[in-house]
Amino acid sequence: MLTILHRTAPRLLIPTAFALLLAMNTNAAADKILFDFQTATNTAAWQVVNDDVMGGASTSSIRLTNGAAVFQGEVSLENNGGFASVRTMPARFDLDDASEFLLRLRGDGRRYKFTVRTEAGFDTPIYQCAFTTKRGEWEEHRLPFKDFVPTFRGRVLTNAPPLDPAGIVSVGFLISDKQEGPFKLEVAWIEASPIVGK
Repeated sequence: MLTILHRTAPRLLIPTAFALLLAMNTNAAADKILFDFQTATNTAAWQVVNDDVMGGASTSSIRLTNGAAVFQGEVSLENNGGFASVRTMPARFDLDDASEFLLRLRGDGRRYKFTVRTEAGFDTPIYQCAFTTKRGEWEEHRLPFKDFVPTFRGRVLTNAPPLDPAGIVSVGFLISDKQEGPFKLEVAWIEASPIVGK
């Protein structure tokens, strides 16, 4: 039975309190398929991190249903908030020979960001790359590593190095488009494509 665990309190750092077990391919280093939510043969923990960590009122959850991971909720701009996100717990992805991510997903017409972390701490810099969805349509988005922008708490880090694929320990999704209201993003799979010629 799949159990959905929701975030219940701000700043709660116990992973099991807001983790969802989803599918992870343990042979990611070989075939670069990081998550295949259509097969769900293995699991890895994801966690919800919303703007309530800074006093905001946005809400979100992530669950596995009908062959997709569904990230949904409602963005609120109250109390200087305005974002909702999910990310994986730290793990080794072995992406040394990869050059881009490929995502298959269906959105609601809103703009999202795919996020990457190279440090395992809770409040650490993230690299992010934005993409816009088409309402109700399954799409594949190709996100080159070179297009990821280093940020910390929403601010661009001008002195940070480019994203190093060998150091990636977490991936996730973020919505922070300065628009209030409900959102829904369905993810079929996440893949890392190898460097051409290797």
